[in-house]
Amino acid sequence: MPAPALPTAPPAPGVLSLIAPPLPLRAFLRFAGYRLRPPQPVPHAPAVTHAADAVLARGEAEPRQASTVLCERRAGDRPTIVLGGFVPDSTEQVFLLRGMLLRHGSVYYLNYPRRGFSIAMLCAQIDDLVEELRLRGQRPVVLSVSFGCAVLVEWLRRARAQRRETPVSGAVLVSPVACYEDVDDPSSDRPATLLGRALRPFAERGVGADPSVVERARVILLKMFEAGANNRAALAGLLSPAELRRLHAAVSAAIRGIDATGAIERVGALRALDPPASWATPWPPLCPAPALILYAEKEGSVLSANSPTRRLLESDRSRLFPASECRVVRGGVTPVQHASLIFHHYQFLPHVAAFYRRSNSGKFVLAA
Repeated sequence: MPAPALPTAPPAPGVLSLIAPPLPLRAFLRFAGYRLRPPQPVPHAPAVTHAADAVLARGEAEPRQASTVLCERRAGDRPTIVLGGFVPDSTEQVFLLRGMLLRHGSVYYLNYPRRGFSIAMLCAQIDDLVEELRLRGQRPVVLSVSFGCAVLVEWLRRARAQRRETPVSGAVLVSPVACYEDVDDPSSDRPATLLGRALRPFAERGVGADPSVVERARVILLKMFEAGANNRAALAGLLSPAELRRLHAAVSAAIRGIDATGAIERVGALRALDPPASWATPWPPLCPAPALILYAEKEGSVLSANSPTRRLLESDRSRLFPASECRVVRGGVTPVQHASLIFHHYQFLPHVAAFYRRSNSGKFVLAA
């Protein structure tokens, strides 16, 4: 979920459509490419459903809690599975990265349900999709963002506990959130982060969260997105007015579309995940495949200062991801914010593109 780039007051109506910053050559080429072949993810009919069917049969989840799987098909033996944050949907999360991802193969987007959520069902859907790709002779890269990293870690933990292989060729974790304590320190009297302000009422009231709590969370999430979307400096060379309108509409629809049940179950899933101290066992590693961990230079609007996941990944990640690297993404004039893959696309892109090249060639160093 993108955090604010530079907080600004909302512009007057119609201002966004008048913004026409000078575009660098690479942005112009992207616009031309997207015009010729616009982003058109289509529903993916899974060929393997064993794991999801088993979760339903055991009563661990309901059909309403299943995520929507979309796909953009391309030639290539390195498909990507995208796990987005709380918001926006995965399809919007990597809107500007998709061109690079599609050069390596198809991209599969898992968009979380708006009227429910189940971590068991989501992990089962990942199991089925990875198995489907394995049967085609493909090992995907899993690209996770913010809360999506919690999903990825939980999927890896479950596979490790069951002594199952996770046939992936790599993992990318952007601004990782893997437990509730990463976004809200429960020992503090008041949340220190914007996301903590949105989530703590759910943590305190649980299933008793009333509509006002849900609406307040929506307002906070919309403000976090708007702060970046309304920033002219962040738009320069990134989005055309039409793209901005499309992105704004999609993100707003995702935030407003999550009902009370969906919000409660989504936050509840994060709260139920174990903190790193319980899953950072010395052996076996969570993911032996190459991994890239990226933090933004300014994570403070979302990550708590005492984020246990960040402490572990920056100090002792080799136990979990032995073939990994951890980098801080910086933006210069405009500081890079939490999971800001849209508004700081050009800062994240070189790291992700280099990772795909290195992991494909096998030239990857072991984590220190």
